[in-house]
Amino acid sequence: MSLPTASRVDPRNSRVDALALGAGTRLQLTRLDLAATDTATAAAFAALVRRGAVPDARIRDDARVILEEVRVGGAAAIRRANATYGGGRANGDLFVDRAELAAAANRLSRDVRRALDQAIASVRRFAETQRPETTRTAIVPGVEIERRWTPLSRVGCYVPGGSAPYPSSLVMTVVPARVASVREVVVASPADANGRIDPVLLGAAGILDVDALLVAGGAQAIGALAFGLADEGFAPVDRIVGPGNAWVTAAKIEVNGLIGIDLPAGPSEGMVLADRAADPVLVAADLVTQAEHGPDSPAILVTTDPELADAVETEIARLLPTLERRAILERALREHGRIVLAPDLDGAIEFANAYAPEHLSVDVEDVEAAVARLDSAGSLFVGPWAPESAGDYATGANHVLPTGGLARSCGPLSVESFGRYSQVQRIDRTGLSALADTIRTLATAEGLSAHRNAVDARFRTVPADDPGTVTPAPDPAAPPRPAASPTASDR
Repeated sequence: MSLPTASRVDPRNSRVDALALGAGTRLQLTRLDLAATDTATAAAFAALVRRGAVPDARIRDDARVILEEVRVGGAAAIRRANATYGGGRANGDLFVDRAELAAAANRLSRDVRRALDQAIASVRRFAETQRPETTRTAIVPGVEIERRWTPLSRVGCYVPGGSAPYPSSLVMTVVPARVASVREVVVASPADANGRIDPVLLGAAGILDVDALLVAGGAQAIGALAFGLADEGFAPVDRIVGPGNAWVTAAKIEVNGLIGIDLPAGPSEGMVLADRAADPVLVAADLVTQAEHGPDSPAILVTTDPELADAVETEIARLLPTLERRAILERALREHGRIVLAPDLDGAIEFANAYAPEHLSVDVEDVEAAVARLDSAGSLFVGPWAPESAGDYATGANHVLPTGGLARSCGPLSVESFGRYSQVQRIDRTGLSALADTIRTLATAEGLSAHRNAVDARFRTVPADDPGTVTPAPDPAAPPRPAASPTASDR
């Protein structure tokens, strides 16, 4: 499945090629051989697949302190945190008004505006297929349950910024909220080290007409979204969504319960599953893609072919000097890069499912058969023409994804993330009669007599002057009885 435009490197000459091209000694990624049975390999395997997305206790403690300061101090605490940790505007203003956002949208270059418009259209088209439905189910005659979906009233979208702006994350969070018909969508995003907000991010917010943009990052931004800023007229949100660093993730975990969150998300992850049919040039390009996000981002090649692994290392050494974030990439690959050698494709797929990566690129000979067996990844990229960056920006699939192994139990951000279901139970006398014995029996088994009585009370009336007399309750479905003639005593 190699592409005709990319030349395959001969792995037998990989180290010579790397030196000849001036890339220096090939970067050696830590290797894990799944065929090994020693305790060190077992420990390394367990550390990879049970890594988790939740930050360590120290970061959670720090985030908790910042959150409490924001809860008590409001806007003044946000400004202090911005000054201490960074992320605030140079002039100290906390909000960008809608007129400024609209002006930023008008200042976008034609190419950038066209790219944003296409990205927004793609995300909206896919999101519109996810609109939840309200359903009604008849359980027995007289008992009907409605499963009602309702959009949230106010949502906060966290968009990373600072060292690298992410207008694409703004698109990924705001568009499905709009499709879900959320009434108010607010955004929090930090400024850079110079107190400047990325103009493309501002323009994207203007295009999407967000209701408010708070200039703050980290735990303090999550605190503002969760608690609101009463002194600024900024109300708390119902749910916070969006990716972020360890402090953002820790703060989201801390406020979960007061408000909702999408999921805790750790460092961005990339995995490539490839066999000898894959082109190492493309595998290397895909392997470093997510590692570019930060020095703690894992990049893992899972392969059945040791020669492919050697060739990929050579290509990485060739590629790194050409990339702007080389220092970040080198640290990420050195500390979190892995090559996992599997004895066969079955073993490779088993490892990929156990690891449950955020992003999984699949380039093997029978690719669709492999994809059918991969059930624990946030987003899959199938074949040599599917770079992960396509999903990050343009395909319409959401790039806010579970990390840290949470893809085993969670899915991507979607329209469903911006609403909630409630149950509406409609029961009439016929329906309750059909269920009464079941309710009485189970309530008695659990020792909850008040539960049983709530049923019995509907089928009897107890006059106040004769508690021992039981007469049937009137049937609400029966026609009204004619009034009796007054007796002498009534007169």
